[in-house]
Amino acid sequence: MSVNSKHIATFLLGAAAALAAAKYMSMTPEEKEKLADDIKDKANKFKTEAENFAGKAKDYFEELRTKGGDALKEHLADAEKMMSDLFGNKDKTASNPS
Repeated sequence: MSVNSKHIATFLLGAAAALAAAKYMSMTPEEKEKLADDIKDKANKFKTEAENFAGKAKDYFEELRTKGGDALKEHLADAEKMMSDLFGNKDKTASNPS
């Protein structure tokens, strides 16, 4: 059986988890409470940043949709005229060969 990077990563992750569990078990109740509070604070900050990002992303995509729609409308008129010129006259010339 060969050892590849997945096996090494799994071993290192397991060793880190065991070390963290051992350190947590050796903490005093006050240290455990402080650690839990720190984790909660970081999670709340992360949640706030994620909510802000979601709001910004919503605004960005709304702006992109409106600006993209306006650009499409602006260029679609030219494309529609071009298609009309290319294919619209074809029916007239086919029925009236001059």
